[in-house]
Amino acid sequence: MARPLVKVCGMTRMQDVELCVSLGVDLLGFIFHPKSPRNADPDFVASVKTGRASKVGVFVNQTAEEVLETMDRCGLHAAQLHGGQDVDFCWKIGPDRVIRAFWPDTYPSPQALLRDLENYSETCGHFLLDAGTKGQGGTGKSIDLAMLQDIEIQTPWFLAGGLGPDNIREALAVNPSGLDINSGVEKTPGIKDETKLREVFRILAEME
Repeated sequence: MARPLVKVCGMTRMQDVELCVSLGVDLLGFIFHPKSPRNADPDFVASVKTGRASKVGVFVNQTAEEVLETMDRCGLHAAQLHGGQDVDFCWKIGPDRVIRAFWPDTYPSPQALLRDLENYSETCGHFLLDAGTKGQGGTGKSIDLAMLQDIEIQTPWFLAGGLGPDNIREALAVNPSGLDINSGVEKTPGIKDETKLREVFRILAEME
């Protein structure tokens, strides 16, 4: 089977960007949230050349206008929205450029999650299903995958939440369109672990 898209988030260093590009990462995530230990400097992000990999900005509290301004300034291909932004907000950014985060653990049932996803289906190019309850991600926690086994999500979606070499095979079992990797391949917040990243890609290549 073809491997899912791979997004590595929380990029703060050029050497990590270069490593990810050499490994064939599809998307690179840069967090624009001052409270995050992985908060990225816009000037750094603007300077990053990623080849064929797309640049994604992660936003929490910004207005739509601020998101659009940062996207333009930094040459971002997409905005990943982690602040519970509504449908109108997504429309302003542009449906083909929105990755909207949802937190399955906050829903009483898989069907309730699916209803919410369907409400956003026309305003988002992708969904991202993350662990925990809210925020910029990178918590290291994993989703209860049982929530996702009995629903069929029509919009392409990324699975996030503590993904790394130890659990990547389990994550693939729920057939996500993409994998969002962050804390599970780090030495410390914002500093990627080359050995863990290479192992993730070795496992993915093995499963193709």
